[in-house]
Amino acid sequence: MTTKPLAAGFAAAAALALMLSTGAQAQQAAAPQVSHGAPIAGVCVMSVDGAIGASTVGQYVQTRLQQIATQVEAELKAEETAITTEAQTLETQRATLGQDAFETRRAALQVRVNSFQRKAAQRERELAVTQQKALARVGQEMEPLIRDVYQQRQCAMLVNRDALLLANPQMDITQALVTALNAKITQFAFDRERLDQQASGAQTR
Repeated sequence: MTTKPLAAGFAAAAALALMLSTGAQAQQAAAPQVSHGAPIAGVCVMSVDGAIGASTVGQYVQTRLQQIATQVEAELKAEETAITTEAQTLETQRATLGQDAFETRRAALQVRVNSFQRKAAQRERELAVTQQKALARVGQEMEPLIRDVYQQRQCAMLVNRDALLLANPQMDITQALVTALNAKITQFAFDRERLDQQASGAQTR
């Protein structure tokens, strides 16, 4: 009787979103002041994760994922509390119950525990799929914008900034991507993915 699977799912959903929103700022804050050489003509750098995290839609996705995870946690916590209370009650009545009655109630309680654990594991998977789909949607919106910014800045090469130790900020086009993304989309509706409903739909087809 534990919500550890849920906690893991919440961490997975929230951690990446939080990383996206704070990664660029933390990287800049931690980096010491350095003198850069002249920017290399035609070479541009960009952080996709940083752009998502700094964008309005990226911050919206982070907030929405946290809301969904909190709803799931509340749902499972209520059920876990009910099971725990029943287990405690059964234990206190053990001395007054006949052996057969006790074993029958304990078996029924174990069925509830097993069902709860399956539900918690499913919610973890649902949170992960929800996160993946939400970020994939942002990625789809960004893809043509990356090409647009690349051409506008007359880049001949685009390098992932997150793979570099240092780069001249004048070569960084991340903020231009953030501006373009903010102009295109700021939020979109999404809810928790329901894997049980998807499975039922697949069986009926």
